[in-house]
Amino acid sequence: MRKFTHLIAVLMVLLGVGLSFAEESKAPSDSTKKGGLLASLYPVQADESISKGHFYSGLSLSLIQANSEDDALNIMIGDVYEAYGYTFTLEAFGGYFIKDAMALGLRAGYSRTWYDIDFSLLEDLLDMKQHRKYVSNGFFVQPMLKNYFKVMDSRNIYLFNETSVSVGYSYGMSQSDDGEEMAKSRTNSWSIEVGINPGICIMVLDRFAFETSVGLLGLSTSVFDVEENGESQSRVVANIVNFTINLLALNFSLVAFF
Repeated sequence: MRKFTHLIAVLMVLLGVGLSFAEESKAPSDSTKKGGLLASLYPVQADESISKGHFYSGLSLSLIQANSEDDALNIMIGDVYEAYGYTFTLEAFGGYFIKDAMALGLRAGYSRTWYDIDFSLLEDLLDMKQHRKYVSNGFFVQPMLKNYFKVMDSRNIYLFNETSVSVGYSYGMSQSDDGEEMAKSRTNSWSIEVGINPGICIMVLDRFAFETSVGLLGLSTSVFDVEENGESQSRVVANIVNFTINLLALNFSLVAFF
């Protein structure tokens, strides 16, 4: 009986050593837990708008209009006597959440630019006066991957980022008249652009949100084919790398989740 009691005591000591060793081995794994923004995000609940299986769609509209009719507008190399123009843009977009806070989407849009301007360049030296009209129409398609980040324990405010590839086509016509000769040119262009657009999403109503974003990085390649007076032709290829943030060129959209 005494041997049996000693055996139980030895087993209890060994068990205690094993438990203390297991607790010590767990400590380093807790201390090596990954940090950063992604590790600190709050989990997305199944009934949230940005959870897996939901759709989103939206529409954005912008109009930039300018005119100068009363007084001449003095610029560095001349004067603008009379000018009127606008740029109109309409975009529609939508997507599907393939997993929580991650959606695949598509954006498509149309833009139109028109202006009529009467100006004079280097009036004291060359007296170069022209009346110019210009009109262009453009279309684009933009597949995108959209990631939302739940940085607060709230269903009303999210951060997001759009990574997209845009393919666009536009055509335009310009006409200039200096009083002696009239010239016309036609322009066709194709462009491919890769962009990163971070922003913020604010839920204003149930399943409706207001979103704004800004371009952070853009890589674009454009090809312009120009035809002058139906005869001479030229091609211009432009490659642009843009790392600037233009806070005056924010994108605003109303988004619906369902």
